[in-house]
Amino acid sequence: MPRNPHVVLYVLVLIAVVVSVDLLFFKNRFWERLIVNIGIVLVFAAFYLRFLK
Repeated sequence: MPRNPHVVLYVLVLIAVVVSVDLLFFKNRFWERLIVNIGIVLVFAAFYLRFLK
């Protein structure tokens, strides 16, 4: 379990962004949704490694 509450908040924001983009834009498009979700996770990971670690 993460010791830092900021990490938990960061993961919750990541989940909220992924779910909201899925529901708003890519409801019935599997491959587009998968590619965009991977992209969102990569952007969040890069931001975390660059600024928050």
